[in-house]
Amino acid sequence: MAYAYLFKYIVIGDSGVGKSCLLLQFTDKRFLSSHNLTVGVEFGSRMITINDKKIKLQIWDTAGQESFRSIARSYYRGAAGALLVYDITKRDTFNHLQSWLEDTRKNSSSHIVIVLIGNKSDLENQRVVQKEEGEAFAREHGMVFLETSARTATNVEEAFLCIAKGIYRKILQGQFDLSSEGSGVKIGPQPSSVRTSGSTARSGSQGSGDRLGCC
Repeated sequence: MAYAYLFKYIVIGDSGVGKSCLLLQFTDKRFLSSHNLTVGVEFGSRMITINDKKIKLQIWDTAGQESFRSIARSYYRGAAGALLVYDITKRDTFNHLQSWLEDTRKNSSSHIVIVLIGNKSDLENQRVVQKEEGEAFAREHGMVFLETSARTATNVEEAFLCIAKGIYRKILQGQFDLSSEGSGVKIGPQPSSVRTSGSTARSGSQGSGDRLGCC
């Protein structure tokens, strides 16, 4: 299938924050109340459309356990986007964000687009991390912030599309070296009648986001 670009994402954060459930909700539109902990990495993909450009998202869901951190780090290289996830009902997962962020910025491209995600917003009665705390952390570190629920799908679509819009904007600004394997962005296969620099016709892809004014 022809598409203009491929964007590589990583999903990071402590074990049990709902990273795999967010990925499943985005790619398959479903939620599993019981999900085994990720061992190593899991993978998902989906086609979206931004400004009439078909874009394939290649999403790597990394294990949150400390024993798998070294494996997860190898997937940071060549990632153009990241979802940094914590659980609003578990204070420790929020306290560990700084460590995850430092790992990401140390091991990935300087142009990576990161969105901070406070997951499990459907569990408001169990909340221990206030929304204002997430907003403050994101603001301090130059990230967009969203609270999501993989169970109800609240803001899940918006989170993944927000990153894609940020990456696409940086492509237009020339910040990504599309010839580099490590950029996290690849030019996709094109129909023979369409040049790489041309526009691709809108298709019935599952997601769309014509405006680049992310979140």
